[in-house]
Amino acid sequence: MHRFLLSVLMICFSASIFAQYNPGARQISLANSDVALANDVFTLFNNPAGLSQIIWREVGIYYSPAPFGLTELANGYVAYLEPFSFGSMAIGGSTFGFELYRESKVVLGYSYSYENILFIGASINYQTVSIKNYGSTAAFYLNAGGLVYILDDFRWGFNVSNINRASISNDEDQIPMIFTTGFSYNLLNNFSLNISLEKDIRYNPSVQFGIEYDIIEYLSLRMGGSNEPSRFTSGIGINYSIFSLDYSLFTHPDLGLTHQAGIIISFGKEGTRTEAVRNI
Repeated sequence: MHRFLLSVLMICFSASIFAQYNPGARQISLANSDVALANDVFTLFNNPAGLSQIIWREVGIYYSPAPFGLTELANGYVAYLEPFSFGSMAIGGSTFGFELYRESKVVLGYSYSYENILFIGASINYQTVSIKNYGSTAAFYLNAGGLVYILDDFRWGFNVSNINRASISNDEDQIPMIFTTGFSYNLLNNFSLNISLEKDIRYNPSVQFGIEYDIIEYLSLRMGGSNEPSRFTSGIGINYSIFSLDYSLFTHPDLGLTHQAGIIISFGKEGTRTEAVRNI
C-alpha cells in the first residue's frame, strides 16, 4: 500500500521530471545539454532540426526500467530515421507508467539542411493518457527547432516544445511548453563541450552542461550537470561496427540515483559519429 501511494505521488511529480529529461542514454549522460549537438536518432525528441545532420539510416531504442527504484515509472522510447534527398524524416514513440496509469506518444519529425550550415526541423506529437477505470484522452502538439554552424566546430541550437500550448484536459500546461537554446563546441576532434539553457514556462530556468570524450575509437566517456533541480550525470558509450551501446546515470537531490540504457544501430555510417557528421 505504501509503495502504491508513493507511486501515485511520483506519477504526479513525473510531469516535471520526464518532461525535462528526454531520451536517450547519451543525452541524459550529458545532462540534456545537447540541443546544439543533436546528431543521433534521438534528436527527434530533443531538437528535430538535427535530423538532417544524419544522412544514414538509423534506429534507436532507449529504456529506463525502474527510475528511482520504482518499476511503475518505467519508460521507454524507440525511433527510426530515414534520410532522403529533400531532408531527413524520423518516426518514434514512447511509453511511460504501469497498468493503472499510462502515457504514450507517437512522434513524426522532419528536418531540412541548407548548405550543411543551417538546419531547421519540426515534429508533430500525438500523446495519450490512460487511467484505469477512468478512460483515456489525447492531444496533438508541435515542436520546432534550429541549428546553425557558426564555425566548423562551433554550433548554436534551439528548440521549442509544445508551440501550440496543447493540454491533455481543461487544465493548462499539463504538457509543458519548454524553450531550450545552447551551444556545442568541439575543442578537439574527440572532445566536445555542450551547454544549454532550458526554460519550462512553469519553472525557473535550468542551466545544463555536458562533456563527451572519445577516449579511443570504441569508447566514449560522458559527464554533465544542471541546476533546477541540481543533478549530476555520467555515462559511457561503446561503439563497435554499426552498434552504439550507451549507459547513463544521474542523481536527483531528493530521489537519489537512477540509470538507463540504450542502443543505436547505424546503417551506412563511416567512421566515428563526429567524423561522419563533419563529412556530410
